Amino acid sequence: MRPRTAPPVRRRLLGGAGGRFRRLACVTTERVDVLVVGGGPVGLFVAALLAARGVDVAVWERRDAPPTGSRAIGIHPPSLDAFAAIGLDTSVLAEAVLVRTGVARSRGRVLGTLSFDRASPTHPYVATLDQHRTETLLRDRLACGVLRTGTTLTGLVRHRTHVHAHGTGPDGGPVSVEAAFVVGADGAKSAVRGLLGVGTTGRDYGDRYVMGDFADPEPPDARSAALVDVGPLGVVESFPLPQGRRRYVALVPDDVASAAAGGAPDAAEAARLAAIVAERTGARPDPATCTMTSGFRVRRREASRVGVGRVVLVGDAAHEISPIGGQGMNLGWLDAAALVPVLADAVASGAPGPWPRYAARRLAAARRAARQAELNMALGRPTGTLGSAGREALLRTLLALPTADGLARVYAMRWA
Repeated sequence: MRPRTAPPVRRRLLGGAGGRFRRLACVTTERVDVLVVGGGPVGLFVAALLAARGVDVAVWERRDAPPTGSRAIGIHPPSLDAFAAIGLDTSVLAEAVLVRTGVARSRGRVLGTLSFDRASPTHPYVATLDQHRTETLLRDRLACGVLRTGTTLTGLVRHRTHVHAHGTGPDGGPVSVEAAFVVGADGAKSAVRGLLGVGTTGRDYGDRYVMGDFADPEPPDARSAALVDVGPLGVVESFPLPQGRRRYVALVPDDVASAAAGGAPDAAEAARLAAIVAERTGARPDPATCTMTSGFRVRRREASRVGVGRVVLVGDAAHEISPIGGQGMNLGWLDAAALVPVLADAVASGAPGPWPRYAARRLAAARRAARQAELNMALGRPTGTLGSAGREALLRTLLALPTADGLARVYAMRWA
């Protein structure tokens, strides 16, 4: 850890009429070992892991409100293993639902069951928990003052030995941090990536999905299972949530408007999703119990560079994949678990981080997850009656083979 020194005071000047200058503000430049930009689940985990290693860290988060919403919910075994480093696994498991089986269905018939019993020696299940609860538990792992909400990054100046970050604080005034390293964990529209001038490659898909959380209408024997219905009209996935709720995700026609990304329940959208679920699966969620609706399209993106000098990208800032399969947030957490030991060593030694080695491993994992998500999407597209019969036969065969345990390990991200 670098020793703290008295922070320098720098004055910002603003040009005025006639070439005159007036003093705008006195900006105190704070010094930290690592600045994390983005206080979502990935950035918070990076910061918590660094702090546990004694690294002086600050987190700038644009949002000024507490976490809300229930976007990403699946927490896979490798992430739970990584959470153990800060004791987060115990807190998550105390609240989460443990999904031990996945059931494939079509046209009212069960095609097969996938068990996670052998997917992991430590966590033979996938945990589900609302994203806002996971974020809150991560925030609780940080010391007071580490997370700076309502703070927006506006500029980065890279030097050989440090990076100077500029931004605006909650009151609209300027803020400034000098850090040995900066981690961009600020999502798919990353400001850090934009300021670095790093481009992305990828593609957009035509698939459109709607999701919502309802009181669980499934029979008692199915309420701890993930359910995937791959009937002729398109996929419906569902996952149990705490407090007796269930998340439904349905493929919808591209020409049908859907709710924007968000979280507040929309009555019309809830009724439409409930009707789709009933038509395709026979389950009848009650729209009056809906606590969240959201719609999303699918795209795949990869940053052309993950590290530039003393700045490195993690999570969706580095690689964005389809939410189908629930692996994106977990990829970000595993990025953090791989990055933090390298970063902590670089802080201690004063050396720049070896980004190429880290980037090669993590981008390979992201590409594998993206291919898996693309396969999941392909299996869930409308096919008509004849196509569905072939798909059903394929799934019956795959789920009945002895190699199904290997398939469970793939879905549980044991490879990541």
